[in-house]
Amino acid sequence: MGDGDGDLTSRLSAWIATSPAMHLDDEVRELARRHVLDTLASVVACRDLEPAVLARRYAVTQSGSVGTGGATILGTSERAAPVDAVVASAMTAHGAEINDFIPSAFVQPGPSVVSVALALAEARGLSGDAVLRAVAVGYELAGRIPKALGVGNLRRAGIANHGVGPVFGAGATAASLIGLSTEQVGHLLTYCAQQASGSWQWMLDVEHIEKSWVFAGMGARNGLQAALMVDVGFRGVRGVVDHPAAWFSSPLFTHPRGDGDLGRLVDGLGERWELPLTAYKRYPVGGPTQPAVEGILRLLPEIAAAGGVDAVQAVQIAMPGRWEAFRDAEMPALNLPYLTAIILLDGRLDFVAAQSLERMHGDAAVAGVARRVEVVHAPDQESGPGEERTESATVTVTLASADRLEVHVPHVRGFPSHPMDRAEVEEKALELMGPHLGTERSRAVIDAVRSLDDLADAGELVGLVAR
Repeated sequence: MGDGDGDLTSRLSAWIATSPAMHLDDEVRELARRHVLDTLASVVACRDLEPAVLARRYAVTQSGSVGTGGATILGTSERAAPVDAVVASAMTAHGAEINDFIPSAFVQPGPSVVSVALALAEARGLSGDAVLRAVAVGYELAGRIPKALGVGNLRRAGIANHGVGPVFGAGATAASLIGLSTEQVGHLLTYCAQQASGSWQWMLDVEHIEKSWVFAGMGARNGLQAALMVDVGFRGVRGVVDHPAAWFSSPLFTHPRGDGDLGRLVDGLGERWELPLTAYKRYPVGGPTQPAVEGILRLLPEIAAAGGVDAVQAVQIAMPGRWEAFRDAEMPALNLPYLTAIILLDGRLDFVAAQSLERMHGDAAVAGVARRVEVVHAPDQESGPGEERTESATVTVTLASADRLEVHVPHVRGFPSHPMDRAEVEEKALELMGPHLGTERSRAVIDAVRSLDDLADAGELVGLVAR
């Protein structure tokens, strides 16, 4: 153990511990409500996809019969022990590529944070106001942790930000709702550090099962587990963020040529929030593929006027970042040649088709069109040193007539620079939930989240999305 709480540890711990009484301005409250809704809509839409089905099977098998105890698995009426239930709820929320993400941190906080918040709210009869505070705190930690450790440091080490951030986000959410003291939150941070894991090998996943676990289920489980352990008396390394021999200060994160800065954990804490930096996915595909997908959709009318897919000789997509990953991805919702092909063939982008391995590998027409699609790097679209990450694309379609159609998409509505407003988030939620819950019930979910601040028992949301 160390010699006592260090400055960063104590400041961060005190902020989390006092969050149940902290002031939340109207913007933060509104954004927290929108992201709760966005996550619930994803739960409803992804409930029957394989990652969700397998996660439920796991949770119920591990927990056995919990009767009226435990927590409800979101999107269902099935129950499991809380730690098992949040695994299934979070993996359901990230069962496909439709939930929120923080581009600057490479994390997707909603599935883990919201799942933990609603599990505890249901079990303890907590208010909507308490949930909103805890969600805001959870998003804050999920986004700040990877930036403090260094996004580049994590990537070079092969450690997935997507797995690390949500552990701390879920842990902070639980700490806020359970009411852990400043000292206890310090212990929570050390148990989150011990469980912070995840590898970039998720890029090799084909079926979105391992990815769903790394991005969502693992963080929800480990964060909640850490909080519950500390709540019953577990203690650990003091001053873990500051201790020179602890995980946060390892050479991996503090190398002079790296991009880590632990001060980012507390700089502007409570004044500058991660929620405004959190993006919505307008389309059911991976974040970096959204601009290219929108570009193809924008060009559809001109392509149709020229003769449709048969008139398309070639498509080039130029984009920044890890362009090769989205050229070669084995997962349908990340593979741009596949996504381009189904849009051109169907004249739209369908939620089910975007996730379909069967169609990606078994549809000869899709394979034929996909071969006409080239994905290339666009150095001119890269962010400069110190600039925020951007996601953009230029789509060029060459027709059989030799005419060219081109569109540049600098951003998609929903990215932090051009966020969705409340009406757009609610419209997206209705599109996702309507086919499963019906319009009337979907609107009831939207109305309940809109007035979440005033909801005496936030656990009521769990029943509204169950089927």
